[in-house]
Amino acid sequence: MEENGAGTNGGEASSSSSSSSCDVPREPNVELKKLLFFKVYKRRWFVLLILCLLNCSNAMIWLTFAPVADQSAHFLKVTLEGVNWLSLVFMVVAIPLSFGTTWMLDTLGLRITLILGAWLNMSGALLRFLASDVVDISPEVVFPLMMVGQTLGAIAQPLIIFTPTKLAALWFPDHQRATANTIATMSNPLGILLANIISPLMAQTSAQIPKLLLVYATPACFICFLATVGIRSSTPPTPPSASAESSASEPFVQGIKLLMKNRPYLVLLVCFGSGIAVFTCFSTLLEQILCVQGYTNDFAGLCGALFIVFGIVGAGALGLYVDKTKKFIEATKINMSITALACIVFSVVCLMREQKVAVAVVCSLFGFFGFSIYPVVMELSVECSYPVGEATSAGLVFVSGQVQSVLYIVILQALTKRIADSPLSTCGDAVFSWKVPMMVMAGLCSLFSCCFVVLFHTRYRRLEAEMEATYGTKRTSDPAHSVETSDPAHSVETSDPAHCVETRGHAKSLETSDPAHSLETSDSAHVLAT
Repeated sequence: MEENGAGTNGGEASSSSSSSSCDVPREPNVELKKLLFFKVYKRRWFVLLILCLLNCSNAMIWLTFAPVADQSAHFLKVTLEGVNWLSLVFMVVAIPLSFGTTWMLDTLGLRITLILGAWLNMSGALLRFLASDVVDISPEVVFPLMMVGQTLGAIAQPLIIFTPTKLAALWFPDHQRATANTIATMSNPLGILLANIISPLMAQTSAQIPKLLLVYATPACFICFLATVGIRSSTPPTPPSASAESSASEPFVQGIKLLMKNRPYLVLLVCFGSGIAVFTCFSTLLEQILCVQGYTNDFAGLCGALFIVFGIVGAGALGLYVDKTKKFIEATKINMSITALACIVFSVVCLMREQKVAVAVVCSLFGFFGFSIYPVVMELSVECSYPVGEATSAGLVFVSGQVQSVLYIVILQALTKRIADSPLSTCGDAVFSWKVPMMVMAGLCSLFSCCFVVLFHTRYRRLEAEMEATYGTKRTSDPAHSVETSDPAHSVETSDPAHCVETRGHAKSLETSDPAHSLETSDSAHVLAT
């Protein structure tokens, strides 16, 4: 149950010139590939599957009631504001618990964190179902029990949503990390999409709410069983990459201190936190914004679905691209810039009547370029803050987004103005103008995107550490283009470490003629495969 990647292994090659040359074939010598390898295990995909299912289930539990707010309010005998709190509790609980979650992931490990999250998720789902119909209790107690169930799910959320970067780092080789992170992260919006489809279909009347809760509780129980039985360790038997083999994360408190002194990370924390807040506002307020111009709830739901679907597609494409090129910064800056433009266009188009095609296209582009960079930024947060623990660096970005989301929603709603007459409105009695809030949202998105493009510059610290661990190299003036060591047995000199590597010793030498993979060594025990 294992696959071979890059690592160390014995091997000898024929002698050749000791001079360094970068005249080599396109494909690296087959012999060189066998000289360095790391083992990766097929079970990593099973662990990733469990995390994806758990993330999807938790998102569905979060938004169970929002798509059927009227039916839920009638069943629970509360106001619509009370129903909204069943969703808002996730945001409220996540902020204070995030610090404990990052400590748990970096200290107690992946297995304990995921299993605890699975049990909390299942307990919350079961409590909601039991309170709805199975247990004979007073109607006045139903809503408090529902809130307790939602709170259990909210406690599980940070345990689940902070895990992708940690799992990718511990179980996947460097050329699959961004892809694994993307798959795990995008399972959350997939759960949101499913909740928006399943809830209206299953609960067309208030009497069908218990059946709906059973539908959501069943997979939560199954996933909890899979996590408890299937996740046998926090890490694989052998590390999948050089950073996983050599990394020792800083203690939690020390890691926080390092992050607060890391300027590139602080720029990322504030700017992308603002991006998360913009997307939260977009998802939360979309129906209220569009209904003023006569767009129906069904159309608003379609736009929300397009936003998520295109975001998932974009995330998949971008994750594969970044895995192959390692261009985290370029991909993030380009996508954030295009997202700011899409936000500006949306702030104009959403105020126009009978522009369904334009609104739908802009929502799709907004999701494709904006939503898709979330997993890439999570990886970038780890790269710019290494050796701080993955859960700590990625988790604080999420916390920043949650805090700014609450602030943005409060500000945007405060900036709305009540409209006396709007004949095309489908909003009901309360009709508000969103012109000023939309301009403010577009301005904030543009401001922080520009700040990120101009101010964010960083080294890829984790990739550098992997290069040093693998090649025995140390960074010179440019980590991306020059590395060398002072150990004569392992000396590495190159103008580009991805293209030409030379080691010196006293045995036989091995040389290829591939300019993209030139490698020369006179000690076969320390030869490097590219």
